[in-house]
Amino acid sequence: MKVDIIMPKMGESINEGTIVKWYKKIGDLVKKDEIIYEISTDKVDTEIPSPADGVLVEIKAFENETVPINEVVAIIETNGEDVVIEAKKEKVEKPSTDQIGSIVDLPMPKMGESIVEGTIIKWHKKVGESVKVDEIIYEISTDKVDTEVPSPVEGIISEILFKENDTVEVGVTVARISTKSGYVKVDEPKKEETKKEEPKPAAAVPNKAVPTTVKSERPKSSNKFFSPVVLNIASKEGITTSELESLSGTGIGGRVTKKDVLGYLNNKGSVQSVATPELNNTFSKTSFGEKEIIPMDNIRKRIMQHMIKSRDTSVHVSEIMEVDMTKIHNFIEANKERLRKEDNVKLTYMAFITTAAIRALKEYPLVNASIDGENIIMKKNINLGIAVAVDPNGLIVPNIKNADEKNIRGIAKAIAEISNKARNKGLTPDDIMDGTFSITNYGVFGALFGTPIINQPEVAILGVGAVVKKPVVIEVDGTDTIGIKPMMYLTLSHDHRLVDGMLGGMFLKYIKDSLEKFDVSSV
Repeated sequence: MKVDIIMPKMGESINEGTIVKWYKKIGDLVKKDEIIYEISTDKVDTEIPSPADGVLVEIKAFENETVPINEVVAIIETNGEDVVIEAKKEKVEKPSTDQIGSIVDLPMPKMGESIVEGTIIKWHKKVGESVKVDEIIYEISTDKVDTEVPSPVEGIISEILFKENDTVEVGVTVARISTKSGYVKVDEPKKEETKKEEPKPAAAVPNKAVPTTVKSERPKSSNKFFSPVVLNIASKEGITTSELESLSGTGIGGRVTKKDVLGYLNNKGSVQSVATPELNNTFSKTSFGEKEIIPMDNIRKRIMQHMIKSRDTSVHVSEIMEVDMTKIHNFIEANKERLRKEDNVKLTYMAFITTAAIRALKEYPLVNASIDGENIIMKKNINLGIAVAVDPNGLIVPNIKNADEKNIRGIAKAIAEISNKARNKGLTPDDIMDGTFSITNYGVFGALFGTPIINQPEVAILGVGAVVKKPVVIEVDGTDTIGIKPMMYLTLSHDHRLVDGMLGGMFLKYIKDSLEKFDVSSV
């Protein structure tokens, strides 16, 4: 029986995931719950286990490819012990059982959601040559990435359908492999496929006009390789050969990509807008210095998209209140070592703040709701999201399920556990799904207050500032005086479509009062 491996849904607002790494190859044996591949979304990187024992017979999506949720990325054959025993006997990397003794088509891969075509940069194999599983066959260039494409099976290259510099639509077959159990007699390679000659112009494809000025993959007097996509842009924008050669490429082997060229044009334009024409070259090299263009990694791109979506969805309003943390501060200082020994957990301000927020959500359940069109979805569970910073520049919001069922010590343990899992890529899809309310603690970096962005589809998020000692006015025996107290700012960003100023204010005031009057004897 064949079992489909699908791209899992990693959260309410997650519609796709990017395959970071395959841990198994076609023909490998897999056991149930053994890790098959790793994915990345805008909220989490996680490893995906196998749902069954069997043999991995097909991989449908490459590393770095972004795939919609519920789309099949691989297939496992669980056909009893026959397939497994046969694979063990041969001790080889086997292709799909369906592909043995057949001709396998190699399509132009889809390297991203908006990618519709790719240009073949280089063939690493010729017709008649043997190829192993995962051995590189050819390189391609798209408007987003340059990448090497490996073989999905072991066999012989029986046909190459496109030349180097040809631009091919996604899904179109570019070559064919005869698998090792189905070798076919291969004619001598055609002259044009094996002869080393000057590169040809990029082939025209539907809806893509290639300028006649793009004649070679190497501009005159250049020793660098430039793809047709890059040359096309350079021709249109008047970029000289010397300018292209001066660029630091972010592609494979330092190759200049479309992103590099567009980034260069943007920077060049910004310099020219402030410099006089006769000083452009001097301005860009001296006054502004050299610039480095760093492509965003997948997590940063997903965070960017998620934040833009939140900004464009919710009507953000922020309210700030100052909280006297004296009672909690004194309790933590006096009992932190005892609690560490008893529960092996560090009790921090966050456990108290989280507990106070849970109580407020019970009192004002609309803040725990979400919006669906013109309907309000009331959530029965309180699944509290805790924002966790992940090196080098990521942010993940796993949540504590049914947080209202835990006491403060249980909350402290849960915060420590999900934070540790997030930083060590140990989160499961369940850890980041179905959150109802989030808390972000930018106070750990010393920030006093901020205005956080709502984590969709929630309607509010609590921002926690640093606890700092400061002079405040206090009343002693009916007389105002100045005292030093540990104070903290709390910010509530809420969606004014549902949580208006009055509800937001009452909710935040409830948290403030809970913290200032916290019954520490219950800890």
